[in-house]
Amino acid sequence: MPESVTLDGLTKVYPDGTVALRGLDLHVDAGEFMVLVGPSGCGKTSALRMVAGLEQISGGTLRFGDRVVNEVPPRQRDAAMVFQNYALYPHLTVAQNIAFALENKKIPKAERDRRVREAASILGLTTMLGRRPRQLSGGQRQRVAMGRAIVREPAIFLMDEPLSNLDAKLRVQMRAEVLRVHRRIGAATLYVTHDQIEAMTMGDRVAVLRDGVLQQAGMPRELYDRPANVFVATFMGSPPMNLYEAGLEVTGDVAELVLGHQRLTLPETVLKQVTGLAARHGGTVIAGIRPEGLADPGTAGTAPEPGTSLTVDVQLVEVLGSEQLVHFHLDARRVREEAELRGQLNAAQDLSANVAAESQGEIVAATVSSGVARVDPRAAIRPHAPAVLAVDVERLHFFDPATGTAIS
Repeated sequence: MPESVTLDGLTKVYPDGTVALRGLDLHVDAGEFMVLVGPSGCGKTSALRMVAGLEQISGGTLRFGDRVVNEVPPRQRDAAMVFQNYALYPHLTVAQNIAFALENKKIPKAERDRRVREAASILGLTTMLGRRPRQLSGGQRQRVAMGRAIVREPAIFLMDEPLSNLDAKLRVQMRAEVLRVHRRIGAATLYVTHDQIEAMTMGDRVAVLRDGVLQQAGMPRELYDRPANVFVATFMGSPPMNLYEAGLEVTGDVAELVLGHQRLTLPETVLKQVTGLAARHGGTVIAGIRPEGLADPGTAGTAPEPGTSLTVDVQLVEVLGSEQLVHFHLDARRVREEAELRGQLNAAQDLSANVAAESQGEIVAATVSSGVARVDPRAAIRPHAPAVLAVDVERLHFFDPATGTAIS
């Protein structure tokens, strides 16, 4: 019988003092597909392993339905887990691997065979039941691992980055397979990934974690359109949101955003939607622009309204067929999320010329700004040349430069 999962202040502290999870509050309804997403070391796998019973809970309460299961042994939790590395027995056939847990439970052979056949049918493994793992592709092995979990008919499904070992094309195919299986069995599912595209395309809801702390939880569209802070804004979306330090000048019902030596006019509708902006007259904000919020006005056939465009220096144009990604410089101070900056340093990119000496808490300013625009494939934009980009000012995002949180 499917059950809900409730994490109430769940905390994990390892013996060496490392805090992996800090007071996580999360509820997963029966039949819901919840994705835990975040960078490596954010605590998502620790949370999953605590739900499975593989890690001891340091603090908080874990409930399956109305039952508190903090001290319940893993085998009594009725939760099935699919691992990243398949964990198949190489000397057993596909059928024997799928049935392994049922044999340990002393399930009668007739019932075992029925469940194995049903799982194989769901996963397209019917013709492979006699093969061994070495005779299977990576995607087929992952299906066998899922089949082993399905036959247990669990109340709760747990998946720890099950697609990360597959190539890009197979990952896309397996996403659909995983969701199809989830809809079929109807169990509450907790799915861990570091891939924000997987999170956006698969989750009924998505929970974004960072350094063991929940940043935001909601439907994928909500996280993309209304990120709670700079971290969520840059983590959800590819390419990530462009963030700039901007001055703000408010006059009556109209405001101007000062980006370097250029200005954008914010209409009254923006001030009504983001009521906290008016009180920041004369100060600075972090302005966020999604790549798709920038366009080539030439393809529209009309000149942009005054105060709704930016002149940029184009550095690189990536032609992707259905769209073009335009990489540009803008004479405004770009704000980089600290995690993004660390990742770029780890990739051995030379940022010494454009990283400011000081940082503001979790965000770092850059003296020369790089940005990305997603434009129409017909746009006549060329590298190493200036270009005018129209800005959808109604879709701008605004964050507090001191805390990185969204301005409401």
